[in-house]
Amino acid sequence: MNNLSINPELRQCIESKIFPIYEKNEGGHGLNHIQYVIDRSLKFANQFEDIDINMVYTIAAFHDIGHHIDKDIHEILSAKMFYENEDLKSFFNDSERLIIKEAIEDHRASNDTAPRSNYGKIVSSADRTTDIDTVLKRTHSYSLKHRTSYTLDEMIDEAYTHMCKKYGKNGYAKHYVEDEDYTNFLNAVDEFTKDKNQFIRRYKEINNIK
Repeated sequence: MNNLSINPELRQCIESKIFPIYEKNEGGHGLNHIQYVIDRSLKFANQFEDIDINMVYTIAAFHDIGHHIDKDIHEILSAKMFYENEDLKSFFNDSERLIIKEAIEDHRASNDTAPRSNYGKIVSSADRTTDIDTVLKRTHSYSLKHRTSYTLDEMIDEAYTHMCKKYGKNGYAKHYVEDEDYTNFLNAVDEFTKDKNQFIRRYKEINNIK
């Protein structure tokens, strides 16, 4: 089992200087999501040998930091923001910093290739949602910010297509660790998306749409 004691100075630096930046992101990629990914990353780290928990924590903390700048390349921007951050350089050597940078770049579910390191596999897997209602909230929040010309029906159609493509049978959202919650979630999505009317009702209900 890995040592789960995060360097308190590293934690304080990230909480005070990095976390506030997440207020610029839309809700689905805000601080609540980051804390969710951090918690799952720390848990998954115990499935691997010789993992530095401070590196895992930092990757999870930075993985979506650039989303407000450009969502389409946010993983690249997030990695760059970590790599150029002067405050973080004192906590890691050059080799560790490169691994962190690559793991942030590799976290995105739509990437065609697997992460280059176990660190990337841990955080990429931790980034997977395990709750249907959370997906519906995140996709609606995304649409409100990035699909301002869409009608409600168009938002719902896109959300349904997104859920099917990402989490349905042969979906692109891969995971690389043992995760019973995610397996159960995928099975639930398969059942849930069989009835689109059910999807529409749930989408409206969870997002308080009359």
